[in-house]
Amino acid sequence: RDLARAAVTEGETLVLACGGDGTVNEVLNGLVPGNATLGILPGGTANIIGKELRLPHDPVRAACELSTWKPRRIALGKAIWGGASPSTEKLTRYFISVAGIGFDAYIVHSLSWSLKMGWGVVGYGIEAVRQAWRYSFPRFGVRIDGADHQATFAVIHRAGHYAGWFPLAPNASVFKPDFSTCLFKSSSGARYVLYALAVLLRQHTRLADVELVEGFKIACSGEQAGKAIYFELDGELVGELPATFEIVPDALTVLAP
Repeated sequence: RDLARAAVTEGETLVLACGGDGTVNEVLNGLVPGNATLGILPGGTANIIGKELRLPHDPVRAACELSTWKPRRIALGKAIWGGASPSTEKLTRYFISVAGIGFDAYIVHSLSWSLKMGWGVVGYGIEAVRQAWRYSFPRFGVRIDGADHQATFAVIHRAGHYAGWFPLAPNASVFKPDFSTCLFKSSSGARYVLYALAVLLRQHTRLADVELVEGFKIACSGEQAGKAIYFELDGELVGELPATFEIVPDALTVLAP
């Protein structure tokens, strides 16, 4: 983030990020607000945004094709949290692909560095299976454009994919001006195994306790005092509820084929 911000301060109009979703998130948080263009050379563990923009998987090939890509202006999500007391500061952070609340953020919190680096996306899957029988799945409230919902796991999508490959919110797109939020409502680890199978078969939205809701402003808060519920942005652990997620229109210029 600091390197990207320094480049813009020095007058650079194009900043390239070579890495995965976490690296891209760091860089864009150094560019926004502003008019500098972001170019992505895909790498990392999953790289949702690389797949969303249909970039080549090979960063060398992406670099060779970069000069033919076109600038596209897109909206971003912005998370706002903290500031609950006069002694704590309100924090903000932008995201380009997804915000995960509850179960997946706890997986990111629990995942060891060696498992992530050694196994990549598979490592997340291993940790998810492990935590499905340990995590308590606390409920939290989700208010979307004024309408109240509940969930034990929620994914707020700008991009349609999740974990790189899974079309969790098939109607979402970084080129659309809103969020698509997928809500999972069970507190049962066994039910989460069913959720995983349904996602693999692209049938999860047919389940009665899975809901897909579109909207522009989302407020999430825990229902059990003293129970920490984490959230992640673009695959990186960021903070705890309560938090608000808002659309920032016309926020960033990206290069895409």
